[in-house]
Amino acid sequence: MRNSSASIARMTTTLDFPYAEPPAAGASIELSPGIHWIRMPLPFALDHINLWLIEEGEGWAVVDTGFGVEATRAIWEQHFVGTMKGKPLTRIICTHYHPDHLGNAQWLAERFATHEGPLIPEMSLLELVTAHAVAGGTGAHQKSALAAFFHSHGLTEEQIEVTANRGNTYSGGVPTRPTTCQRIFPGDTIEIGGKLWSAIVGHGHTPEHLSFYCEEARFLISGDMLLPKISTNVNVWPVTALSDPVGEYVNSLQAFKYCEDDTLVLPSHGLPFRGIKARVEALETHHEDRMNELYSAVAESPKTAADLIPTLFRRKLDNHQLFFAIAEAVAHVNHGWRAGRLTREVGPDGLIRFGLVA
Repeated sequence: MRNSSASIARMTTTLDFPYAEPPAAGASIELSPGIHWIRMPLPFALDHINLWLIEEGEGWAVVDTGFGVEATRAIWEQHFVGTMKGKPLTRIICTHYHPDHLGNAQWLAERFATHEGPLIPEMSLLELVTAHAVAGGTGAHQKSALAAFFHSHGLTEEQIEVTANRGNTYSGGVPTRPTTCQRIFPGDTIEIGGKLWSAIVGHGHTPEHLSFYCEEARFLISGDMLLPKISTNVNVWPVTALSDPVGEYVNSLQAFKYCEDDTLVLPSHGLPFRGIKARVEALETHHEDRMNELYSAVAESPKTAADLIPTLFRRKLDNHQLFFAIAEAVAHVNHGWRAGRLTREVGPDGLIRFGLVA
């Protein structure tokens, strides 16, 4: 789930969208020689993800892999024959651990195994470790830890039952996971398709999200860090309960301002666009506006993060969306607390409430 606002929508008018429509299922759009845009379905309100196929001699590299279900894999089979013209996938690169990005990584790795074994995906080690921790429900990722965390921030028992206690849904989108990776460090320069790409780290959405910038070709594969019409979900989970992902996210966006103005941003959701600086400024404004609304909401009396969900999300949420909404609400109150604008107190009922600093 990603947050959105009317202010963000208005500011997209400053962006340039060179492609009016996405590629059809099983088809591709060639953005430049050897760089193809393909799209896969998602079983959520956010109903698609963009993936990027880059030709490399006798094979192909792919950045992100889609949700790990049969519907996506059937479309992949079309691309193997059509877009990829029967040439094998030789590299798998993942921006982060979320199911729509990592979901088919192991399946593809095995599908295009060589005599040396399955392909070894290239990604952040921290993202791979997180994938296994979330899938295994270990440590702070246990259901009991999540339920206690949601309760402390004000969700009702009924809401906890359909969010924290709903079972491990991560494995439904990532049924198998790589056990090893070729580690990409933030700041690394890697060659893809004969061109050099810089790995730009992003925080707040996931622990160590990687975007890839090619100055020569003027492309930025932004993953979920820079989207054209919505703000990516920034969240707090029990494993980092006191963290400030809103601040981490906004700080991470600053690196994109150094990309050339004519760079075409290739986002995971939405249409490719130009106008990086304008987009970053819109996202900065969006989060500033949200914080000001939050401060107004707690001016009269302290509130839990759950109390503030209607302030941050002005629409009816389903159970899937509520799961991410509470994590994002905690992210915003933590940001205000870390900035010295909010107090944080645990009441006799065990609930954490945030109030405005006098």
